[in-house]
Amino acid sequence: MSEFLDIVNENGLPTGRIVERSIAHLEGIWHRTSHVWLLRRKEETVQVLLQKRTAVKSFPGCYDISSSGHIPAGEDFLASALRELKEELGISAKAEELICCGDRTIIWDDVFFGKEYHDRQYTRVFVLWKDMEEKDFCLQPEEVDGVRWIDLELCIRNVKENLFPHCIELPELLMVRDAVTKSPRQ
Repeated sequence: MSEFLDIVNENGLPTGRIVERSIAHLEGIWHRTSHVWLLRRKEETVQVLLQKRTAVKSFPGCYDISSSGHIPAGEDFLASALRELKEELGISAKAEELICCGDRTIIWDDVFFGKEYHDRQYTRVFVLWKDMEEKDFCLQPEEVDGVRWIDLELCIRNVKENLFPHCIELPELLMVRDAVTKSPRQ
């Protein structure tokens, strides 16, 4: 089944046109995504939840953002973030629980499964404080192979030094750390 995305301008605003997701990635057409990083406090440290991607996704077996997804045409950042949390991790959250860290653009070109891939994302980044054990998440098996909590500062160091298989962008992880210092609630 085809998934359609809003084509957006450089400010992330829909242009009134839509594009099929595979065409957006084939041609490098700007579209929107939402990213949610789950945080918890554990023994004086802040931990971040990482999602391990399944073998059928881009970056198979790599650790990634807690929950993320493309925003379908007609949907907004917040609704998409809440929907993806429910689908991927089984979490029901309220809009007011999400803390916006800001927006960023992502531009990269690669080849996945033998096909050219040109990504042009306008992304809104959120954090959600959620103290749950790894076993209590209800994972979407098509998307998520597993989850693990890791100390936020250790994660930043490991991403900087590329010490584990991941597809995490350091600037976004630093946005998350900044949000923790500005809104240190639990």
